[in-house]
Amino acid sequence: MRRSLRQQKILEIISGKEIDTQEELCDELIKANFNVTQATISRDIKDLKLYKVAGTKKKYKYASFDNYVDSVTNRMTNLFKGCVLSIKYANNLILVKTMRGNGSTVGVFVDSLQISEIIGSVAGDDTLLIVVDSNENVQHVVDLLKDYLS
Repeated sequence: MRRSLRQQKILEIISGKEIDTQEELCDELIKANFNVTQATISRDIKDLKLYKVAGTKKKYKYASFDNYVDSVTNRMTNLFKGCVLSIKYANNLILVKTMRGNGSTVGVFVDSLQISEIIGSVAGDDTLLIVVDSNENVQHVVDLLKDYLS
């Protein structure tokens, strides 16, 4: 129960303030009477699927992926269209080539699609490597991704 309350408080804090470090989040939780450590915060960030986005006052801030995706779906789709150069595959691997600096952005978009056949991905500067659960399903995943390019 305490973990659930703490995680709700984390979401409340990051929606109201620009928090860019685990230490800052830890301090805010302590102010709110939660006895936490950096390790606890790290686990909560992972559980809540928090990640960093550009801030307005600070360079970066934590954001909740679930809430953030809802507000940027169209923008992310347009970004995907604009920065993907090619999609090729071999066996159960898909390689998405992107414009320089956009590999991780495309990775976030692909992750948000929650395609069940995708078991994982690794992003580089201008590439995204996607691992599909079988050779038989790779064409289906490629077709889904290419639909977002049209």
